[in-house]
Amino acid sequence: MAATTYVLVPGAGANPAYWQRIVPLLVAAGQQAVAVDLANWAGATLGDQRDSIIEAAHGATDVVLVAQSMGGFSAPLACEALPVSRLILVNAMIPTPGETAGAWWDEVGQPDASRELAIREGRDPDAEFDLATIFLHDLPADLVAELMSHGEDGPADSLFSEPFPLAAWPAVPTAVLSGRDDRLFPLSLQRRVARDRLGLPVVDLPGGHLVALSQPEVLTEHLLSVEGAVPHQPPQA
Repeated sequence: MAATTYVLVPGAGANPAYWQRIVPLLVAAGQQAVAVDLANWAGATLGDQRDSIIEAAHGATDVVLVAQSMGGFSAPLACEALPVSRLILVNAMIPTPGETAGAWWDEVGQPDASRELAIREGRDPDAEFDLATIFLHDLPADLVAELMSHGEDGPADSLFSEPFPLAAWPAVPTAVLSGRDDRLFPLSLQRRVARDRLGLPVVDLPGGHLVALSQPEVLTEHLLSVEGAVPHQPPQA
């Protein structure tokens, strides 16, 4: 029997290195794994990112499609063209038909949820955005140093203004994994969005927004075992 191919879609910035600690663990478990280098040039579209995913999965006969963060806008677009047996969202944005990635934040109430979490954790809710505080707070020091030395490209501006083109979520078994310590998309927010937009529960696990880097063993275990369900409440326009 051919191994399952885990096609790993990164979030904003489109950097496949986000999955550097997951790929070897999946391979060691007898699976195939490929981290997608998403289209991210000036003027890139969601369709370009969909094509990047399809190209990365070329030849696979059983695909588990995994989407991190902003990858939730592009990964669903590839489901029709690939033999996807599961779609796994990891701290991911879940769009509705016609919604843009730029509008998503206010539509789901992300600013209020993030502010409320900062207050609960004793952080200044009015502090300027800080990469270390929001993204790197639970990563090993040596990994933080490595990431900071390489820098990070931001997502193409064009990706934030393009409406999500699907009329409904793909009829593919979908699982939603969320980090309990995510400061960008707090767990309470992710639970509400997954319930309201997909009719699905959230599987929570330790780790922040970059859980593939902070908790690779735990995340890999869930990627290998989570079953997913066909969403029973399609997104509403």
